[in-house]
Amino acid sequence: MASPRALKFVCLVVCAVVMAASTAKAAISCNQVVSALTPCISYVVSNGALTQQCCQAIRGLNSAARTTPDRQGVCTCLKNTASQFAYNSRNVALAAGLAGKCGVKLPYKIDPSTDCKSVK
Repeated sequence: MASPRALKFVCLVVCAVVMAASTAKAAISCNQVVSALTPCISYVVSNGALTQQCCQAIRGLNSAARTTPDRQGVCTCLKNTASQFAYNSRNVALAAGLAGKCGVKLPYKIDPSTDCKSVK
C-alpha cells in the first residue's frame, strides 16, 4: 500500500488537472486544495470506495476555481504536491476518472503531464 503522502499526491495530481489553476492571484490556496481533497485519497491510492465527501470536494473545488488563475493555481498545486510522491499508472488512471465518476465535466485531461499554464 502506498504511503499517505503518495496518496495525497496522486489525488492532488488528478484534482490539479481537473481544477487547473494558475499561481497568479489565485483565490484558492494550495493548503485548501490539499485539505479539500483528503476524502479522495483512499479511492485514488488503494481503489477504495468513492465517497460522497470526495465528490463534494471535487465539485466544490471545480466551482471555486472560477478564473483562469484559480484553475491554473489548483493545477500547479496538485502537480507540485504529486511530484513529492511515487505513483503508478493505476493511480493516475483512477485520478483521471475521478471527476467523471463524480459527474464533473472537465475540458482537459487529468494527467501529471498536463501543462497547467495552458489551462484556461
